[in-house]
Amino acid sequence: MNFYSLNKKAPEVSFKDAVIKGIAPDKGLYFPERIEPLPARFFEHIEDLTDHEIAFNAIHQFVSDEIPNDRLREIIAKVLDFDFPVVEIEENVSTLELFHGPTMAFKDVGARFMANCLGYFSEGEKQDVTVLVATSGDTGGAVANGFLGVEGVRVVILYPNGKVSDIQERQLTTLGQNITALRVDGTFDDCQKMVKTAFLDGDLLEKMQLTSANSINVARWLPQLFYFLFAYKQAKAKGKEIVFSIPSGNFGNICAGMVAQRLGMPVKHFIAATNVNDTVPEFMRTKEYTPKPSTPTISNAMDVGDPSNFIRIRHLYQDNFEALQKNLSSYAFSDAETRETMKKVYTKSGYITDPHGAVGYLGLKKYQETHPDCYGIFLETAHPVKFLDVVEDTIGRSVDIPEQIKQVMDKEKKSISIKEYDELKQYLLNR
Repeated sequence: MNFYSLNKKAPEVSFKDAVIKGIAPDKGLYFPERIEPLPARFFEHIEDLTDHEIAFNAIHQFVSDEIPNDRLREIIAKVLDFDFPVVEIEENVSTLELFHGPTMAFKDVGARFMANCLGYFSEGEKQDVTVLVATSGDTGGAVANGFLGVEGVRVVILYPNGKVSDIQERQLTTLGQNITALRVDGTFDDCQKMVKTAFLDGDLLEKMQLTSANSINVARWLPQLFYFLFAYKQAKAKGKEIVFSIPSGNFGNICAGMVAQRLGMPVKHFIAATNVNDTVPEFMRTKEYTPKPSTPTISNAMDVGDPSNFIRIRHLYQDNFEALQKNLSSYAFSDAETRETMKKVYTKSGYITDPHGAVGYLGLKKYQETHPDCYGIFLETAHPVKFLDVVEDTIGRSVDIPEQIKQVMDKEKKSISIKEYDELKQYLLNR
């Protein structure tokens, strides 16, 4: 299968080339040339399959030209060595916990899958690949952990100074080896703009092979469809219409869920829940897409004013607003509403949500006001401990520190401060 640029002014490429290039020469995101639905029997009997079997069948068509089956199975086994439980919170409301991996965030799946693919592709290659990635929170730690020690790959992570939590910062600044963190005086959008500029800089591209590990990269984005299928497998027995509510920042996660739906997953609707960075909720209300500077919030991983992956979603629906509207609802919520919900859920059920999960819960409850009989699953995208100060201050109790987090708490943070793109360019060239 080939992948084409959504700007449609660049040649089609293989999965391998799409992964290594990250973004097309015409600045477009890569997209698979087709999405073949899986056989109906796959979903009829999905409860009889292991998670590894589900993932292999789901991703096979996209990567099989470049990765042989035995290596693909090995990669999946390395990526999916933790659980993805659906936990009931109240009647018709459950959460899909995506924080049981090494960095306790949903991005562990995509980052590890991409790292293993790049590791396979770099075998026998003479030129190193430089992974350049911007993070608004959890991407940095997941990418750092996933790529740590991978031969032939070095990783440079840009993050906005003072706008990620202490634990998130520790997860991307304490590893060393082939991982470097650059602390940017600006917002996540500034970091992302620098990364995109680098991919189009001829001087850099002549001297090094750059790729991205943000969700703009197909190997980071596509495997996120796995856990939607795992959740469907667990919820199927409910016998109700299933909807997913996804806390959304760059919109890669929800787009991957929509790809799972195109594979045949019998899910009727998606809810994109955001914080006050409401570019997409406003688009769904007005039909006008108007990016804006991002606003800092307590759910910082969603502080994105111009979500890169929304163009993939629009493309899935051929820019047919009415078709998209039938399958997607989007709502925005304030920090005050988020805190109130964290406290309410904890008081009512004893369940501790992180700020992003709380926004997902809010989106689901908003949708259920007019669809009360659906079975809703909101995504808990990161462990509450990653936002320790906010969570403890909100619910009024301490949170136990898991082993994955204890491992980084006493390590020294090391990063390089930059302000402008030219500083990033010089760093890359001098390395």
